Order: sequence, then C-alpha cells, then structure tokens
Amino acid sequence: MKRAIAAIVLVMLAAAADAATAIRFGKLVDGQGKVITDAVVVVDGERITGVGSGDAAVPAGATVIDLRRFTAIPGLIDAHTHMTFYWDRAPGSKPWAQLGSLGAPVTVFLAQENARKTLETGVTTVRDLGSWEYCDLAMRDLINRGAMTGPRMFVAGYGLHVSNSRVKPGVVEPDPGQADGVAEVQRVARQQIGAGVDWIKMYGSTGSDQDVTGSQTYTLEEMKAAVDVAHKAGKRISIHSYGPDGARDAVRAGADSVEHATDMSDAAIAEMGRAGTIYVPTVDHNRYYAAHKDEYGYDQAVVDRLNDYTKRNFETLRKAVRANVKIAMGSDAVFTGFGENTRELEWFVKAGMTPAQALATATTNGAQLLGMDKSLGAIAPGYFADIVAVEGDPLADIGVVIHNVRWVMKGGRVVVDVR
Repeated sequence: MKRAIAAIVLVMLAAAADAATAIRFGKLVDGQGKVITDAVVVVDGERITGVGSGDAAVPAGATVIDLRRFTAIPGLIDAHTHMTFYWDRAPGSKPWAQLGSLGAPVTVFLAQENARKTLETGVTTVRDLGSWEYCDLAMRDLINRGAMTGPRMFVAGYGLHVSNSRVKPGVVEPDPGQADGVAEVQRVARQQIGAGVDWIKMYGSTGSDQDVTGSQTYTLEEMKAAVDVAHKAGKRISIHSYGPDGARDAVRAGADSVEHATDMSDAAIAEMGRAGTIYVPTVDHNRYYAAHKDEYGYDQAVVDRLNDYTKRNFETLRKAVRANVKIAMGSDAVFTGFGENTRELEWFVKAGMTPAQALATATTNGAQLLGMDKSLGAIAPGYFADIVAVEGDPLADIGVVIHNVRWVMKGGRVVVDVR
C-alpha cells in the first residue's frame, strides 16, 4: 500500500513538474505580422508550445501568469554589443584605460552587471562583436549552462585588425587578432573558429571610441579571404567600417553584416540592398559617448566630432531606410552603455520607419542575421520562450519598447519582473 501511495505521489510530482505555464496578455505582437488580443502564450520548458486567445486557450492544470495589463512582444535582439567591456567606476579611472587591467576571470564575473542591465531593456539575445582573452566565450558558456544570468550570446572572440602599433625592439607582445595580408587573415580567422567563436569580426576601417576617421584598412581581397574562411566553416562574418570605402568593399566581399558604415553613396547602399547584406548602423553609439563625456574625459572638441559623426551616420541610415535595406538594431554598448541598448530604435523611427518596422529590426531582422529565424524573433510555437511585457502600445509609440519594459522571460525563465 505504501509503495502504491509513493508511486501515486511520484506521478503527481512528475505531472506538476511537466505542467505548462500559460501567460496572459492584453495584447500580443507576435513578430510574424499578427496582433492578438486577450492573448495566451503556453510555455513548456524553454519553448513556446501554443499561442491563442481567451480562456479556452489556457490548458487544464497550467500555471497562469496574468499580465493582461501589458502587451507582449518577442524578446529583443541587440546585434552589436561588447558585453565584457566593464568599468568599475573606481575614482580616478576611465573606462578605456581600465579595460583589461582587472584580468579576465574578474572581468567576466563583474560583467554580470552588463548582462543584467541588458535583460532589463528586454534584450534576451546579443551578438557580441569583440572581446579579449576570450572573455566573451567564457561568458557565453556560463550563461548557456545556467551558471550566470544573462542574454543568449553569439560571440566573435578577437576581431581581425591590421598592425596598428609601433615595433618595440626586443619585445614581443602577442596580438591574437592582428592579421596583415591574405594568408594572415586566413590563419587568424581559422584560429578564431578553432577557439569556438560563433561569428568572425573584422575591422575594415579605423574608427572607435573618440576616433571617427573611418579610413579603410583591409583590402577587398583580404576581406574576401576572411569571408571565405568564415562561410566555409559554416560561420558568418561582420565587417566594421566607420567610413564608406570599407563598407563598399565589405558588401562586395560578401559580408553578412556591415557595422556603422557612414557616408555610403547611393550606389553602395543600393548594392547592399541587392546583396542582402544587413546594415547595423549603431547611430546611438556616438550619441551615448557625447552624453557620457565626463565619464570618458572628452573635451568639447571630441564631443563636436562625435556629434558630427552621429549626424552623418543618421543621414546614411535615412538613405538606407528609403532604399529598403535590411537593418538590424545594434547598440554597440560598452561600459556604462548597457541599459541603453534599445535607444537605437528612436533613430529608426526618426529616419522614416514605422514603430512596427523599427521593432522588426530588433526581432525578425536580428533573428535572420543570426540564422535563428526559426527559433528567435517571434512568439510562436516551437520558438524559444523569449517574451517581453511592455506597458503601452509599441505599434503606436516605439518609446514604449525603450522605456516601459515591465517583465522579461528568456528561455522559459522569468529574468526581469518590475511590475
């Protein structure tokens, strides 16, 4: 008898453990063109098993989470971050000067703050484009095994770059990302793949931090070499170019995405559209630097350069929107930029997108860029249960997505709840 009771209890416990969760929303924007009122999303484990409407869509015995005050949107995708760029704000320190000085293990641990702030913006997936000592791979793997809370990460390890420092006689300083010439590009790209990266990142021009020059660094042939290595290994490649020349050749080389890409000609933008290259403009990134000038120690001359670049970056974005180029949201978040990941969406609407089109840059388009369009970027059966609850109507006001995130689920687990 005792064995029978024990067996019944075990069955009941198993059934409870297997019980689905039904999440109710006042409205749902599914990322596939549908808007559902009185919506119900059924989640089992890390995946969505059903989407419906009304009481009848709630499975018997399901655990119900009532969020009918809010609108559901898919978990957002930030297509350009640097999650391991952490600054501890120590008195007298500056972000760029401190980078790397804390050591890799300490940095990965402390960067959990960046991960938490990213989730709070509704971003549940990031493409992280460059780190050091493979901190990004470590962070990705810790998150994937559940040892750290953070967004799903697709990482690039060391970005490929040309020689950019003077020779120090008698001193050898290994630089795993440095590559000059086709053969070196091939070797370094293969080493990144061997290290376990998801993406290849290539710096096709100058430009970063307060430097907004954008002079092309790699030749078309070198870019093609990197693209070829990546694609033959089943990987994708992103090429950074602050200026128009590197961006033009990145498109011609077959890059999957081009980052920043200011001052592109109409012809280059049209070529980008025909090639299906995804444009990640990161307009807000330099607005962020100017707004945080005191943290970085920038004087007015630097701020003026940043503001001028932001203006030109925005004008290029406007031309790309008019040309129907595929665009993905990328913040290029570093240091204190986490928590502002979705500010880029405001620029997209200013450039002529509807709120729905802007939202697509952070859902559908981001998922396509990652090759995850059957698992991310939508609220639909079979997709990861990455769901964000916002207060207000995101199809009427994109600011709702930026400022009114109230609840976030990533892979079936609630990671933010500020209702």
